[in-house]
Amino acid sequence: MPIKLIVLDVLKPHEPNIIELSKMISNLTGVSGCNLAVFEIDKKVENVKLTIEGSNINYDLVRETIEKSGGTVHSIDEVASGARAVKEVKTPQDREAKYLR
Repeated sequence: MPIKLIVLDVLKPHEPNIIELSKMISNLTGVSGCNLAVFEIDKKVENVKLTIEGSNINYDLVRETIEKSGGTVHSIDEVASGARAVKEVKTPQDREAKYLR
């Protein structure tokens, strides 16, 4: 089944900036759109959360695009696949985990 949603933790250099990287990712076949949010900035790199939605996301092509731009995928934090993307639902366990931190 096709990947409809994927959330990645990415470490990238300052260039290309997030606007340029978002255009590169958005132009990939099977991608409807993406969102990049910067969480941390260092002298040479940025840590960004990359959320991608589409009809059939090719993870390997996304990873290659990130790597060609000088970045690295740290982790895959969320994936939705199948006929449609299913959004995460908050449960009592989520509230309990919050209090344990």
